[in-house]
Amino acid sequence: MTSPSFPATPAPRPGGAGELAGRTVSRVGYGAMQLERLHGDRRAAVALLRHAVELGVDHVDTAQFYGDGFVNEVIREALTPEDDVLVVSKVGAVSDPGGPFPLRLAQRPEDLRTSVEDNLATLGLEQIPVVNLRRTDSGITIPVPDDQIVGLDDQLAEMIALRDEGKIGAIGLSSVTADILRRALPAGIVCVQNAYSLVARDDEDALRLCEAEQIAWVPYFPLGGALPGLAKVADEPAVLAAAERLGCTPAQVGLAWLLHHSPRTLLIPGTADTGHLEANLAVGAITLDDQTLATLDAVPTRPFQTLDGLKS
Repeated sequence: MTSPSFPATPAPRPGGAGELAGRTVSRVGYGAMQLERLHGDRRAAVALLRHAVELGVDHVDTAQFYGDGFVNEVIREALTPEDDVLVVSKVGAVSDPGGPFPLRLAQRPEDLRTSVEDNLATLGLEQIPVVNLRRTDSGITIPVPDDQIVGLDDQLAEMIALRDEGKIGAIGLSSVTADILRRALPAGIVCVQNAYSLVARDDEDALRLCEAEQIAWVPYFPLGGALPGLAKVADEPAVLAAAERLGCTPAQVGLAWLLHHSPRTLLIPGTADTGHLEANLAVGAITLDDQTLATLDAVPTRPFQTLDGLKS
């Protein structure tokens, strides 16, 4: 690991204080998937992540299948124990560079264990603080082969065993319905990552359950439009009008709305660009008045579409 590099004084928490796995964290963290775009410039990837930490980021979302291990290796190089950054990874899929999709599902208990071991190796950790079980119940997913239809109870039993062994610190869920979340609550779920944005609010019931159970809600695709055919938050007239009035970007309005919409929301916007990183971390300072919130709340939600073999 690199030598520690600290700012003179601690940076303010981007977005204010939130909670994840029993820890106080900044409400705006960093989703590391986009670091894969810097595969040809590892030094730039490390520098970007260091800059995020210097600006107050203290939780980072990753996965072994991001860049087939490259992103985890960048995190290992960039972060030090003294940074005290909470690393969140996920299992349930693996890289498949030569396949019809960049990923393939790996849902069986033995696959989950192997994925945890792979994450531990590339991250250089003895324990991953939080690991999300990425299922296929909600949002968009790649096709599910018959041998990858696995019962929740079997998966949770393996995740609990991994936690008991000390290989993971806490269990989260991803791409799940409210019913699945409710079934999983006895396992001690600490966060839920679902595809969710101003224009894709199908999982509002899951969000409300997270609020009731004091579970962190961590939306991915927070601005929509991550895949062709999906509605984009930045295309909405109400968002464009709010951005012009507030003197910020439409993307910042979309992220600020998420923070305002629920106190349990933690953001993990990803980027490979320093300017975009700084803009994302600044959204906590954007105040949305009641009229603006009401106008944004009235934007219709669109169900996910079936896209090139991806299913809703």
